[in-house]
Amino acid sequence: MKTRKGAIFFIAVLLLVSIIFVSGCTDKGSEGGDSRIVKSGDTVKVNYTGKLEDGTVFDTSREDVAKQAGIYVEGREYAPLTFVVGSEQVIQGFDEGVIGMKVGEEKTLKIPPEEAYGEYDKAKVLAVPIEELNLTNRSEIPEVGQTLRDMNGNQYKVTDVNDTHITLDINHELAGKTLTFDIKLISIE
Repeated sequence: MKTRKGAIFFIAVLLLVSIIFVSGCTDKGSEGGDSRIVKSGDTVKVNYTGKLEDGTVFDTSREDVAKQAGIYVEGREYAPLTFVVGSEQVIQGFDEGVIGMKVGEEKTLKIPPEEAYGEYDKAKVLAVPIEELNLTNRSEIPEVGQTLRDMNGNQYKVTDVNDTHITLDINHELAGKTLTFDIKLISIE
C-alpha cells in the first residue's frame, strides 16, 4: 500500500511539472531574456536616433551616431532616454510607438507632424514693434537666426529684423515635419 501511494504521488508530481512546462509558466529570465512587453505606465530606457525625411539626423542618444552625423555636442551626456510611457514626457508618436515592444527589440517609427510637434502654423509668426522690446539702445536688437527665451522658457526664433519690427517664429523647429526614429528598447523598469 505504501508503494502504491508513493507511485501515485510521483505520478502526480510528474504530471504537475509537465503541465507547468507545457503551459509556458517557466522563468525565461534565467536565459537572460525579458519576456515582458511595454505598457502604459512602465518606465523605459530607449536608445534612439531621430531623422528627417531626407535622412538628416537631428538628435540621438548615441555618441557615435552624433559624431558620425556631425551633430555631436561637447559636454552633452549621450545615454538612453528614460521616460514613463503614457505620461506625455515625449511626443505622442514616440510614446505610442514603444508600447508592445520587448527588451532588446529594435523598431523604426515614422511619426507624422500631428503626432510630433504639430503642423507649421503661420499664425505663430509674429511681427513685434521694436519699441515694445524695452531695449536701452539699438545695439541690443536681436539678429536674424537668434533664438530668444521668455520668462516661461518659451523659445522664439528671430526670422526678420527691420527698422521698426522684429519678426518672431514661435513654431517648434520640427513643426510640420514627418520624423523617423530608429529605436532600441534597453529596459523596462
